[in-house]
Amino acid sequence: QVQLVESGGGLVQAGGSLRLSCAASGSIFSINAMGWYRQAPGKQRDMVAALTRSGYTNYADSVKGRFTISRDNAKNTLYLQMNSLKPEDTGVYYCNAVAPMNYWGQGTQVTVSS
Repeated sequence: QVQLVESGGGLVQAGGSLRLSCAASGSIFSINAMGWYRQAPGKQRDMVAALTRSGYTNYADSVKGRFTISRDNAKNTLYLQMNSLKPEDTGVYYCNAVAPMNYWGQGTQVTVSS
């Protein structure tokens, strides 16, 4: 079992920045990859950024060059640095861990005003 707790969401103006955090606990050793997903109102949950145990990263085209995924192994925490935010980045952001089952956090709201 893996537990994930997100934090760092909020309201920001377009062009601003936010950093999301995801604290992981439980069977940390079994995690193969972690990532961030976004769900906008009325839309499906889509991958925003992913980071494997080996350090490989993958980003959605819409966030390349603006978002950076990283982790602090000592703190068992995953981050998503979001810069140059746009209104279309608005949504609930979920932390995901593959261990090897899929685990999800409760989500954190990000709202970008124009």
